[in-house]
Amino acid sequence: MQNLKISYVIVFLFFIATGFPSIAGTIELEASQVEKVEKWVGELNLNNDETADQVVTVIATHLTLIRKWHNEHPYTTVPAGVNPRTGEQLTKLDREMIADSAQPDSIHENLMNGLRANLSEEQVEFILDKYTVGKVDFTFPVYKQIVPDMTAEEEAKILEYLKEAREMAVDYKNMKEISAIFEIYKTKCEKHLINNGRDWRALYKAFVKSLRD
Repeated sequence: MQNLKISYVIVFLFFIATGFPSIAGTIELEASQVEKVEKWVGELNLNNDETADQVVTVIATHLTLIRKWHNEHPYTTVPAGVNPRTGEQLTKLDREMIADSAQPDSIHENLMNGLRANLSEEQVEFILDKYTVGKVDFTFPVYKQIVPDMTAEEEAKILEYLKEAREMAVDYKNMKEISAIFEIYKTKCEKHLINNGRDWRALYKAFVKSLRD
């Protein structure tokens, strides 16, 4: 892997050459971001320095852009008010997530297109797991413990929701926001089980009791 730490300035020639939409110009990457991404990509054992460098560039650029957007659009840019669905006052986290969700779609598209241009789908999932500290692999088995007789259809749907949460969560700045995205999809998972006739409250209560016994 070529040393990307020399200048931390990435010119978007890669995106231009591959035809991906991008933000014109250059972007400064932090040393800590590049080091973290190099470790992630190193674990893929790609055995191809050029491909590895392209993947590092794609991910480090994405991380830098979402951080830049977050820092330039603080929660104060979203007016205080109430959540129209709940009637409750918007929290600081709510307002941060609203601000961050307004980032250009191209930031996410460039990440996913760049990953898929260089990696297998399994390798893409590995990188998305790195972004979200393995929340899919941690959460899915818990659902299977709560609902031990889960059907194949239910398993597939819950895994689909959790993977949707993972891909959505990569565009958010910190673990509080990432966890909040997963909470949205956990609600969808529970609703799906309830719609299938599951007594979610009783199942969850029994699961918690089993942990205490």
